[in-house]
Amino acid sequence: MAETTDKQLLHLVIGGELASTDGITFADLDQVDIVGVYPNYAAAEKVWRAKAQQTVDSAQTRYFIVHLHRLLDPDSDKAKA
Repeated sequence: MAETTDKQLLHLVIGGELASTDGITFADLDQVDIVGVYPNYAAAEKVWRAKAQQTVDSAQTRYFIVHLHRLLDPDSDKAKA
């Protein structure tokens, strides 16, 4: 296992066709594109931008960055406040 000096703040990039452009409900969960998990926001944002650019012509298709580190350790953000 590789050692790192930076704390991992895991982020998930997912996307797919939405049921409506007004919400965040996917039209078909079986077709959701789970792009990957990234060690920090900057890495996730780079991939998110690339995926969003590939689907720019499809108004119904959106990609999102999910802050997994907040789900895994919800108290960590409270310690920073």
